[in-house]
Amino acid sequence: MRPFESLRRDPVLLTLIGITLVGCGLFFVFAGDSSLQTQIYWATQVPLDAALALGGWRLRGLAHTRYRRFWSMIGFAGASFTLGDSYQFLHTVLAPGIPSMSGGMVQTVFFAVGMTSNVIACLIFPQGLRTRRERFVFWLDATTVLVGGGVVAWCFAFNPISSVHVDRTNASVTAALVLVATFSATKVALIRNPPMARIAAWPMVSAAMIQGVSTFLPGDFQSTEHAYVFVIRLLPSVCIAVGPWIQVVLLRIGAVQDEPKRRPYSLLPYGMIAVTFVVFFMMLPDTATSQLVGATAGVVVITCLVAGRQLVAFHDNMQLIERLDQANAVDGLTLLANRTHFTEEIPRLLTRQSSMLHIDLDDFKEINDTMGHAAGDTLLIEVADRLRAAVRPGDLISRQGGDEFAILLPGAGPDDAALIADEILRQLAVPLDVRQHTVVTRASIGIAPALPGDEASALLSMADIAMYEAKRRGKSMWVHYTDDMGARVSAEAVLIREMSQAIENNEFMLVYQPIVRLADERLTGVESLIRWNHPTRGLVSPVEFIPLAERTGQIVTIGLWALGEACRQGAAWRREHPEAQNMSVGVNVAGRQLRTPGFVADVAAVLATTGLPAGNLTIEVTETAVLDDEESHEAMVGLRALGVKLALDDFGTAASSLGLLLTCPVTSLKLDRSFVESITTVGRQSAVATAVSQMASALDFASVAEGIETVEQRDLIKKLGYQYGQGYLYSKPVAPELIVEQWAAARV
Repeated sequence: MRPFESLRRDPVLLTLIGITLVGCGLFFVFAGDSSLQTQIYWATQVPLDAALALGGWRLRGLAHTRYRRFWSMIGFAGASFTLGDSYQFLHTVLAPGIPSMSGGMVQTVFFAVGMTSNVIACLIFPQGLRTRRERFVFWLDATTVLVGGGVVAWCFAFNPISSVHVDRTNASVTAALVLVATFSATKVALIRNPPMARIAAWPMVSAAMIQGVSTFLPGDFQSTEHAYVFVIRLLPSVCIAVGPWIQVVLLRIGAVQDEPKRRPYSLLPYGMIAVTFVVFFMMLPDTATSQLVGATAGVVVITCLVAGRQLVAFHDNMQLIERLDQANAVDGLTLLANRTHFTEEIPRLLTRQSSMLHIDLDDFKEINDTMGHAAGDTLLIEVADRLRAAVRPGDLISRQGGDEFAILLPGAGPDDAALIADEILRQLAVPLDVRQHTVVTRASIGIAPALPGDEASALLSMADIAMYEAKRRGKSMWVHYTDDMGARVSAEAVLIREMSQAIENNEFMLVYQPIVRLADERLTGVESLIRWNHPTRGLVSPVEFIPLAERTGQIVTIGLWALGEACRQGAAWRREHPEAQNMSVGVNVAGRQLRTPGFVADVAAVLATTGLPAGNLTIEVTETAVLDDEESHEAMVGLRALGVKLALDDFGTAASSLGLLLTCPVTSLKLDRSFVESITTVGRQSAVATAVSQMASALDFASVAEGIETVEQRDLIKKLGYQYGQGYLYSKPVAPELIVEQWAAARV
């Protein structure tokens, strides 16, 4: 609303409107006195012309430097109009004669000079046309309008519509200049990066249109006996005067003009030829043959120009259709075949034994997360180029989406496919610079055999299975598909489907493994462990279903259930057994859970619902789950703010354990069982266990050793300074009622 409010309050615009209203009012007050009305008409024209000149000069300094020449010529046009109309006003006052709004020879010359200046300003203005073709089309349209204006002017010069017109030369000049000005002003209003906002340009466009209409209105609309004729003829001057001042106001308040989304002025040539033919045929019955030569020649020329424009449009349409076809077949970023086109081409190319490759870039998400999606796009384009360099002519490469690619190798058996896969890995391994960073790209590749008649979806599925097997084996390698892989994936698919119903069917259960204080071997806490009591398979090991749950995202739902069940059980123990008042209940949480929005709020809600104090809950996370992960770190800080304890589980198995100790707000370290099992026989295991204990003590962390199974291990762990122990020496994971029995046995 601000631009419109500023326009309504601008003193110059209000003055121009006031002058216009006063002039129009005087036309009606002195109706019947044509001489006085004509004098008022020319007197009112002068300040409007001066406003145009002053506005153009003002914008010459306010607007961008590339618009300076444009506004200088507009200001010059206003000055020409001012001089011509001032002369005509003085002439009507000092030497009154037959009232006329057409002006005499002097006024006509100044009008022609000013209008020509306007037209030149519009035509030489930087058009924003980037290519030779765009410039050719524009000037083809411009020539069409110019020739059409000339034909119309020629016709009116020999046979004007109204008998009131006595000056055919003046009428023809006015016709030509007004038509050309209409085109030029419309161009300025609608081209890319115009010199003035559309709200300012349209009044000037309207001025040229009104001028043309008012010049050729027949009959009573040309007679000075009617007051409204003066109003109609004054309107163009008002519109052309207010345009620059609207632009001045917009620049002063910093309003931003929108770039037009389309350019309707390309339709002008077709409208111009319609006007030309209408006027030509109107003149035809009453015009001598000799006078039709010029008009006929102009009509022929404009017809040829529009025909040429149609040929250009036809060519453009054909190119557009080709681009649309290409867009439907090509990935927009890499220019490789897209998934749809790739699938359609497989039956045509699959005429003999062949191979299908499925390629997935390793750790591509880290590029997007650390360097941004623009860097990721740059990398994908480079990968596409390297894939082209690695395959043979005739091989079909496609981008399946994201960082996944598929390649059909017609006629390539397993050995040839392996050689090409090796070449792809070699090409990708060459370092490349992405946004001033050196990146080494790795990929996992699955290879599947392809035979004529195979379904594209089946081939892609087999290659995809092999690709995931390559990732499972360590990434940056290729793997051939085997039937065993397919069987395993099918079995996993069934397990995933059944797992989605396990919570509703109450198939999950928790068991608890005691954690004892090594000083007196009293029970101080438990770690809750999930089990799946499958109705037909029996107990399914977490090793089987937890990785699948993490991969599919079901771990979030399963983990929330386990958290609620463990807290419920811990709260029940505290209510029923005095020994459980300070007992800690440990719950394992996956990295995907930590990164789930609202996880901290879910924990707080579970604690509030179950009544378990936050200090009695220990969230156990692995090092890999929180490695260089901002979302996980924020979640852990939020958990500590609740009062929940945090344990770094399986400590010592990841590469960045020491760095994590400085950033993660953990309260205890749990030494991984792999360091405990050989601690009494392998010196290095004992050294690592010693270092972990010393770090925990120095950082004021609690220390827990997992996997204690023998007395010798317990004694050595205790000697190394560990505070707590956990393992089969004390108890296997048991049902909650057996935890109660351990308290009872301890009291005996």
